[in-house]
Amino acid sequence: MASTLLARARELRKSVKSLQDLELLKLFKSEINFELSSNHFKNAPRGSPEEFVVDSGSPHTKDVILRRKFHSGEELAISAILGPPNYENDLVFPRDVFMKVCLKKPALSSILQFDCEVYEETSKGSEFDIHNAYYLRSPTCLTPSIYRGPLFSKLDEELQDALKEYLVAKGIGENLTNFLLHYLHNREQQQYVNWLKKGEAFVAKNGPSSQFLETHSS
Repeated sequence: MASTLLARARELRKSVKSLQDLELLKLFKSEINFELSSNHFKNAPRGSPEEFVVDSGSPHTKDVILRRKFHSGEELAISAILGPPNYENDLVFPRDVFMKVCLKKPALSSILQFDCEVYEETSKGSEFDIHNAYYLRSPTCLTPSIYRGPLFSKLDEELQDALKEYLVAKGIGENLTNFLLHYLHNREQQQYVNWLKKGEAFVAKNGPSSQFLETHSS
């Protein structure tokens, strides 16, 4: 009698576990279908990297690297990554982009570094602000403990405007900032869908048996 009850308890636990796995599998499928059928960024301008080369890197990385080399030998590198979500404003892109710009003159070890933020403008696509600007004598000056100069906001306003115009002249304009916003958000969505598909495959393989799925998934 006791062994029969124990066996029935085991079967009940298996059935409950299978039902839970089945519901989880349905959730994965539903979320995947929703993401694939939704075009969250269809109304946003795609922009273009223009003269910049996008480093392919790993599809799992969070940032994107862009490089450009001018005829003069000057090199420009951009590292961009999504910032934290902000759902207070009704915008297409829920995140701003943190953008680090580094410029290096040929035959010199010094670097000009700009810390910027790219954000969506409801009426005209996107824009960017400079938060910090540094003159670094060498790459070793990237150490955080080394003093890099006054805050950008403390600089003369005409100098602030001139530095931004300088970056725009180097190709960091609206077309590029539109590209960064769209590219990074779109890639994040693709990474999320890939994660969902891995979760779905794991549950399907290690969860309920195929016979149970055939019986209950219709």
